[in-house]
Amino acid sequence: MINYILANKPVLVGLHLGFAILGIDALLWLAGEVLANSANRKRIKIASYLAIFGFVASWVVGGYYYVTYYGKLVKPEILKGTAPWAHAVAMEAKEHIFLLLVPMVCLILCSAMLSREDLNKLELKKPLLILIFVVAGAALSLGLMGYIISAAARWG
Repeated sequence: MINYILANKPVLVGLHLGFAILGIDALLWLAGEVLANSANRKRIKIASYLAIFGFVASWVVGGYYYVTYYGKLVKPEILKGTAPWAHAVAMEAKEHIFLLLVPMVCLILCSAMLSREDLNKLELKKPLLILIFVVAGAALSLGLMGYIISAAARWG
């Protein structure tokens, strides 16, 4: 089963996207908990851990796909196709933003582990919400860039 997954490019891309969606959804859930000033620490922890799991899993699967397939098979097709800018712009941006997401989600996780009282006393609720929405927005922009890259590969 694992060999099938590792050798199947569409499955890897689907897993990469699916884990990213899990991370984004968990961040939005966490934002709702923080915004509501929830006292339910269990839900906050579940949302935080799902977010970190989703982004780390997407990072690992996407990294494996990038190292194993993208450079050898996909990138040359894009560069000789009708939209070489897709690699030069979208993929280059995606590579750098992608590297920052997991550390930022770790910061969110640590901040979310603070008690409701500490978040309010230290006035961290608003900055935490801003960070959550920035990371979720960055992750959504990565999805758009992935779509552009996939389309350019199909056009190539």
